[in-house]
Amino acid sequence: MTMNATIETAPEPDAVSQRLTLVLAAACGMVAANIYYGQPLIAPISAALGLSHAAAGLIATMTQIGYGVGLLFIVPLGDLVENRALICSVIALGAAALLAAAFSTHALPFLVAALFIGLGSVAVQIIIPYAAHLAPEAIRGRVVGNVSTGLMLGIMLARPVSSFVTAASSWHAVFFASAALMIVLATVLWMALPRRKPVARMHYGTLLLSMPYLARTTPLLRRRALYQASLFGCFTLFWTVAPLQLAGAFGFSQRGIALFALAGVAGVFAAPIAGRLADRGHSRIATLVAMLLAAAGFLVTYIGAPGSMLNLACLVVAAIAIDIGVQGNVVLGFRAIFTLGHEHRSRLNGLYMATFFAAGAAGSAIGAWAFAQGGWTLASAIGLALPVAGLLYAATE
Repeated sequence: MTMNATIETAPEPDAVSQRLTLVLAAACGMVAANIYYGQPLIAPISAALGLSHAAAGLIATMTQIGYGVGLLFIVPLGDLVENRALICSVIALGAAALLAAAFSTHALPFLVAALFIGLGSVAVQIIIPYAAHLAPEAIRGRVVGNVSTGLMLGIMLARPVSSFVTAASSWHAVFFASAALMIVLATVLWMALPRRKPVARMHYGTLLLSMPYLARTTPLLRRRALYQASLFGCFTLFWTVAPLQLAGAFGFSQRGIALFALAGVAGVFAAPIAGRLADRGHSRIATLVAMLLAAAGFLVTYIGAPGSMLNLACLVVAAIAIDIGVQGNVVLGFRAIFTLGHEHRSRLNGLYMATFFAAGAAGSAIGAWAFAQGGWTLASAIGLALPVAGLLYAATE
């Protein structure tokens, strides 16, 4: 299919090639990484910009706020605006914001740039429904799973990559490099992607006003969003608290914590497997397995004395199990909601992502508070309770 082709309704069987799937997966990974580059760099960035310890958390928070706003106000445009142009425009916005962050020498310009980095990063959530549009029904789960593998790789590799680059050069280099990568990526996508003009004909305001109605009248969306909220909340709690536990109980350096984060990369293999299971009608059992894996991940962290090699090995196992559960379940959710109609896939995706993204933000905040109050014991108990709550809710399906 050439870049001048236009997809409006049902895709052709060969609409999405392996090459195009790979391009979309790589794009998702590169863009998603922008949300997470700054998280392990809070200390050097805040020191360089003169931010106090109390305000240092804004470095990550502003990006998250921008991403949340983009999910609700930019992602729905995928149901209204030609998709290739929208994807490339949003990536270009992110590139400009990354450049602004790289050049920043004061706190306020950097924080504004961080907000727009979050906005530009929602291109990922336009790409995934776009991939679903390209894919025929019979292989839609597999295609979405493969594309989501790139997304998960970007999320998991962003933290160690930014830590290593900063150790070798400076935090400015991280943002300069990513800005250049986004410019190249937008150019490649403009040349490689087929155009897709949505069939919807409505004003932007009407589009936004339709979202509460969709949330209210789509029980499958609510259920899948809450399933993933229980898992993503425990995921962000774990990855907020695990570095604190590694530094405190094991004496890990920043480099050691970055190496530990690579353990989670093993979970990316769950995404394509989950997509194939969903295509074969096994979503329910796969969902239950995902929740059980996340719960088991927290349980194994109680094995061995804190600071022992056995306990460290169990933390690695936990990271892998939790990531497999979370990454597999998100694809199951994508596959389910994308069957509800091509005309509002982007809005459904925005609502789906915004719901569990809010749970993830809460998981990070609660995890940090719990660790300060009761260490790993309290934080992990709350983390365990979240997938258990998801299992109880799944029992009502």
